[in-house]
Amino acid sequence: MKAMDILGLIPTHKSDFQNVEKLKGLDIKLVKPIIPELLEWLQDMNWPIANDIEDLLINFQKDLVPYIRNVLNTKDGTWKYFLLHGLVKRLPDNILLILKPDLERMYINPTDDEKYEELDDILQELLTRVTRI
Repeated sequence: MKAMDILGLIPTHKSDFQNVEKLKGLDIKLVKPIIPELLEWLQDMNWPIANDIEDLLINFQKDLVPYIRNVLNTKDGTWKYFLLHGLVKRLPDNILLILKPDLERMYINPTDDEKYEELDDILQELLTRVTRI
């Protein structure tokens, strides 16, 4: 499959299960270039395809870190909320440890959008997991 072909499989609407199913059937190496576009579908976990996309993305493990960091550095508190409560929470502790500085910053010095979303409980839970390592 060519890069252009994989771009054609990026979901185009919140009920695009057809493209999600096609993506699930591919080798993850082919899907890797569209991680940022897939992460956008986790901006609202109420969207019908969001859980399936999260299930697909969790397979990327360490490859997700730079993209997760990008989201954590936005001003989109709702996206951060859904990401922390879903995909990030599902990451194994060794991958979570890589994100520890970002999580600590959010916990100790939250931005206005992070305060508004009341992320302190989930951040405390995630930081407790990596502190045990």
